[in-house]
Amino acid sequence: MQKIKPFLWFDNQAEEAADYYASIFKDSKILSVNRANGKVLLVTFKLQGQEFIALNGGPQFKFTEAISLFVNCETQQEVDDLWEKLSQGGSQGRCGWLKDQYGLSWQIVPTALGKLMSDPDPQKSKAVMQAMMKMNKIVIEDLQKAHEGKPAA
Repeated sequence: MQKIKPFLWFDNQAEEAADYYASIFKDSKILSVNRANGKVLLVTFKLQGQEFIALNGGPQFKFTEAISLFVNCETQQEVDDLWEKLSQGGSQGRCGWLKDQYGLSWQIVPTALGKLMSDPDPQKSKAVMQAMMKMNKIVIEDLQKAHEGKPAA
């Protein structure tokens, strides 16, 4: 049993959102749907091994950027796919941040970013940071070019 689970408050779209997220991420599924008075109250779901609980709690509280779900991506294809799917109906922000159609913030980040920014050469890591700050969706090739001192395409 997972000791700590993110608990997400939705107005009335908990089941819809859980189904949507489970359709996007591999190794994902709805674990349970709890109803009260014939309406969905709680949905427990798993995304790539991580359990979440979604509540239909009403319109009192909205998501903010104060919390986001950080997704490590191994390839540009994974970044591209998640960026496109999760931002559909939402909004695209800077530096790999986006809001999905439910207002939940996500960070879609290639693992290459951390590796390149960890370079012991401060000039290289600074160049990578500066390149990333100009991006919405993070592009690995452009990060690598910045690391090598080459202009982005």
